[in-house]
Amino acid sequence: MRRHADLLLTALAPAIWGSTYIVTTELLPPDYPLTVSMLRALPAGLLLLLLVRRLPSGIWWGRIFVLGALNFAVFWSCLFLAAYRLPGGVAAVLGAVQPLVVIFLANALIGTAIRTVSIVAATAGIGGVALLLLTQDATLDAVGIAAGLGSALSMACGTVLSRKWQPPVSLLTFTAWQLTAGGLLLVPAALLFEPTLPVPTAENLAGFLYLGLVGAALTYILWLRGIARIEPSSISALGFLSPVTAVILGWAVLGQSLTPPQMLGILVVFASVWLSQYRPAARVPVAAR
Repeated sequence: MRRHADLLLTALAPAIWGSTYIVTTELLPPDYPLTVSMLRALPAGLLLLLLVRRLPSGIWWGRIFVLGALNFAVFWSCLFLAAYRLPGGVAAVLGAVQPLVVIFLANALIGTAIRTVSIVAATAGIGGVALLLLTQDATLDAVGIAAGLGSALSMACGTVLSRKWQPPVSLLTFTAWQLTAGGLLLVPAALLFEPTLPVPTAENLAGFLYLGLVGAALTYILWLRGIARIEPSSISALGFLSPVTAVILGWAVLGQSLTPPQMLGILVVFASVWLSQYRPAARVPVAAR
């Protein structure tokens, strides 16, 4: 029962991340992906830092900035670059290889066993995302493909290293450190590559508050909590829920169509997530007679 509760709580994070697209397109000014990412991470991290009132020390300074780069700065930068250079469906499918990368990376870095069922589940999840988002007129771009794969590799490394590097502090503190580090690393990128953000409207402020407090602070507390308690291959597969949420919200809120292939994709994704959580029953030793 405890594992089921952990899975449900952790699954809330990618489900909420699926709302990022609709919030960004409906409430935020367009064409400021790095600035929006920075404002999503840094204020939330600083707010949590004010609550916990503790900074890293010693080796943790370096580790936290590595994790902040992998989970936020590099991940979001590559993600948005892929989104600009590729059709959304192609970018999403490339990002969906992350659970497959996590399986082998976790084996190499923390010794987690490679299970056939995990590989099957991850592969099925990629197929489900392709049914959800991929269109026949999708075009390819070398830089976009590299960025899409880079975002998957960055998040996969961040997930596994967040499991490997568990600091002797509270979950709230660990989240505050990572969000702040990731936000700080995004500041120069936003200043160098994007124009100054216009004066925000009330709608813009509502969007920023949602992405910062709910889409970053709350979700990453849940996500890092799950990483500490659940095997990497199982937790990374929960990320397939994000595109499912995005498609369902697009249909329910924006009136977008939901095609039969997309409905099949939703079923395939749910099946892959369920399969990724499968664990064989422990063998009970038989007493000698």
